[in-house]
Amino acid sequence: MQENLFLYNSLSRKKEKFTAIKPPFVGMYVCGPTVYGDAHLGHARPAITFDLLFRYFQHIGYKVRYVRNITDVGHLESDADQGEDKIAKKAKLEQVEPMEIAQFYSDRYHRDMDKLNVLRPSIEPRASGHIIEQIELTQKIIDTGYAYVSNGSVYFDVEKYNQKYNYGKLSGRILEDLYSNTRQLDGQDEKRNSFDFALWKNASPEHIMRWNSPWGQGFPGWHAECSAMGHKYLGEKFDIHGGGMDLLFPHHECEIAQNTIAVGENSINYWVHNNMITINGQKMGKSLGNFITLDELFTGANKVLEKAYSPMTIRFFILQAHYRSTLDFSNEALQAAEKGLARLLKGVETLQGLKPSKENNFDAEKFRQDCYDAMNDDLNSPILISNLFEGLKTINSVATGSEKIDEKNLNILKETYNTFLFNVLGLKLENEDAGNNEMLEDVVNMVLNLRLSAKEKKDWATSDFIRDELTKIGIKVKDTKEGFEWEI
Repeated sequence: MQENLFLYNSLSRKKEKFTAIKPPFVGMYVCGPTVYGDAHLGHARPAITFDLLFRYFQHIGYKVRYVRNITDVGHLESDADQGEDKIAKKAKLEQVEPMEIAQFYSDRYHRDMDKLNVLRPSIEPRASGHIIEQIELTQKIIDTGYAYVSNGSVYFDVEKYNQKYNYGKLSGRILEDLYSNTRQLDGQDEKRNSFDFALWKNASPEHIMRWNSPWGQGFPGWHAECSAMGHKYLGEKFDIHGGGMDLLFPHHECEIAQNTIAVGENSINYWVHNNMITINGQKMGKSLGNFITLDELFTGANKVLEKAYSPMTIRFFILQAHYRSTLDFSNEALQAAEKGLARLLKGVETLQGLKPSKENNFDAEKFRQDCYDAMNDDLNSPILISNLFEGLKTINSVATGSEKIDEKNLNILKETYNTFLFNVLGLKLENEDAGNNEMLEDVVNMVLNLRLSAKEKKDWATSDFIRDELTKIGIKVKDTKEGFEWEI
């Protein structure tokens, strides 16, 4: 299967046969979250898209090193390198350390991704943990003559780069257009040209997050982190760099420029981008104020939501659209996804109870191949899902006795649904979690009733021991007149 996978390469703007640099190893770097707020539906799409690719690579036999960074420093309020670091700004507002903000929202992001059944990456580096590498990258670019120091900041010389290389080859931007559109911006006097981007920024006296560097105290620019960490963990040349379409320019365009100068060539074979989730035709995002957090989706606590939606409904909703197409949010679409997923899971339940016959009129091997063909065609999850729905007809026909399937084909059919529905698409039976929650509730209630019995006997040592042990594992107990209350 490895030789049949085609991916759309944003750099060449066409589907290309995937060939690993060092098979069976695949190096994949994906731009992760900037942790200064709760994850929203827009964050779920790249996470699920590259989780799908990660899962499929592993299924077809690749050993994958999946690196997904956390941006906790250097992401400014403006792509023009102006404004305040977003993490530091929120830390000032809440009067806490910036790393408290980063840790708090990183934990919440991981919680939401776990609910969506998104696998953890192989490595999850933080920008703040790789300042040395970013300084080294910046110095290397200065040494080649493609960056300059100005008032303690370091900027990449885009115009000089464009004279030999093509700045804009990923995004299709033309430097002359950028010049005419940006040269009137204020506050860019220290740059030679307004479109030059920061590799390192001089820290103003009030700036919280700062590190020593050869150019004075400061902090890295937004774009430096991915180049530095990608090269550290995947080498100077690796297979795939991914992220949302909104990162194509300027972030990934700037990365290509940095990589080209630091390494001597564009160091990434395939650039893969997922498209946006929209709401009423407009991109969903924090900057536009039209986003819905994942927690709101799971609880229904947003005025645009008609009800709460389960994590697997959200995942299935996203997978029903091809990752390169836009996906418009609506309650109707989510409710249709909810019903569709229920149909598929009901079909799998029916499939498990089927008995083989000696006769057969279903070609399960062709059905399985159709599923592989869909995934090999640039991760075409909508076609894969369509195939799985089509297979339900056979499952129901066999269940009613109007169609026959022998043991060999039945086993292939079961294996195919298990592989593609659960392992590749990453869906799961959510009632398993509900059952686990009910079991937890029963166990905690039983233990706390034993504690009540100990208190009635004035066995305070046992009572305190039970309370303290529950506290250690994250269960808070509150005594009431009626007995007790508890929460996780």
